[in-house]
Amino acid sequence: MHNHGLGSWMSKRRLKSPDKTALILGDGDTLTYREMADRVDQISALLAARGIGKGDAVAYLGENSPDFLQTLFACAQLGAVFVPVNTRFAPPEVTYVLTDSGARALIHDVELADRVADGVEAARIPHVLLTGDGTDRIPGLNQLGPAAPGGHADADVSLDDPVAIVYTSGTTGKPKGALLSHGNLTWCAMNCIVDYDVVSADVALMISPLFHVASLGMGAMPVVMTGGTMVLEKGFEAGRALELIERHRVTMLSGVPTTYQLMADHPAWPSTDLSSLHKLTCGGSAVPTRILNAYEERGLHFSQGYGMTETSPGATALSPDMTRAKQGSVGLPHFFTDVRIADEEGRVVPRGTVGEIEISGPNVFLGYHGMPEATAASFTDDGWFRSGDLGYLDEDGYLYISDRLKDMIISGGENIYPAEVESLIGDIEAISGVAVIGVPDERWGEVPWAVVTVRDGAEVTTEQVRARLDGVLARYKLPKNVIVVEELPRTASGKIRKPDLRTRFGRTV
Repeated sequence: MHNHGLGSWMSKRRLKSPDKTALILGDGDTLTYREMADRVDQISALLAARGIGKGDAVAYLGENSPDFLQTLFACAQLGAVFVPVNTRFAPPEVTYVLTDSGARALIHDVELADRVADGVEAARIPHVLLTGDGTDRIPGLNQLGPAAPGGHADADVSLDDPVAIVYTSGTTGKPKGALLSHGNLTWCAMNCIVDYDVVSADVALMISPLFHVASLGMGAMPVVMTGGTMVLEKGFEAGRALELIERHRVTMLSGVPTTYQLMADHPAWPSTDLSSLHKLTCGGSAVPTRILNAYEERGLHFSQGYGMTETSPGATALSPDMTRAKQGSVGLPHFFTDVRIADEEGRVVPRGTVGEIEISGPNVFLGYHGMPEATAASFTDDGWFRSGDLGYLDEDGYLYISDRLKDMIISGGENIYPAEVESLIGDIEAISGVAVIGVPDERWGEVPWAVVTVRDGAEVTTEQVRARLDGVLARYKLPKNVIVVEELPRTASGKIRKPDLRTRFGRTV
């Protein structure tokens, strides 16, 4: 038997770079690749002793920690399927994931015990373990791992075998479990290494939750593959992130526009030494001009991209040298990935024509767990994944996102793509966040409304926003109403939950 998947990664790192620092923890502790690999062996032995083997689902509910990554690689050694659970989920949502995934084991943080009780009972999970030191009465992985019988596991695993079920953020409905293979995460890591130039000397600050596929697939995986170092944080706080960048000479950072805006707005921003940083990636939405300006003033430039859970998640990347020349674009397809645009009949359309974005490559997922009909509907007859997003390719092959199919507003027979309107509203100085949604209208069917957050001390009116956009956009695209809210509802990955806004302001999905 031989493991050709992620289960071999840690043993290879132990061989190639045993004394290299793999993780730097928030309190300053470090773990080498040898120590990481040894812990992975212990956890895989612990799971195997409880009967976990190839194809069994192991759920994990916990904040960023060594245990998260070690459990993932331990499952990969056994050919088991790792199920990361969103730590922001309420108990009913956790129950849904545990039951839907068919988890046979659950590993969770002590602090999150109240989230899992109902799910453990509903899913009849036979094995429940605690991370870290556990409690005074119940030992955690730190005690159970070293005591487990056995050693390094080497199950018969191929790149085509499943390695994880990652639940979609649910921005368009009930979460679905995207089944990712060992090959999906391997090729996603390769795409990042090629297009973002990840090397062993890199130090990556991990401020996004690892249960989100962007942080896992495009952050942790390429760093481990190349033997780099991760500074592992449980969460994001702008001042602390700046401190860690300076202290640990961080070279890589990933986030969403809000992440970068909060850092640039922090009082420590002007005085923090950022000279080590040279790889900044941003996803979720295009980087507003004001953020580009703030970072370029410090000599920093962004890589931007597009992807989703189903593509592990990267599909395209915009290199820093093209940020201005192709502003608004999400870039070219990753090296091992292809992108095309198709119309409603499935025909590939000419460049410059808006249609559905379709993606092909070894990073495209296996399908939705337990949902064969949804899986079949998500692929074309010739095997391309139908993203559900609208966009177009320009004359140079760069991809531009128009919007989610389900977010498109039809007003008086005219199509309005909210992303286009949002990008312009987002550049208004007083506005810190924006979502454009369709609201029912007796005359036009739907009209666009803008829901915004504003900076401290700032004010904004509907008239001001419309005046700013008038003459830039067709008048039917101008928001008929601008509503100021304290906070926009977001998923764990930073995406705005538009269904919540539609429900609140007059339209459900």
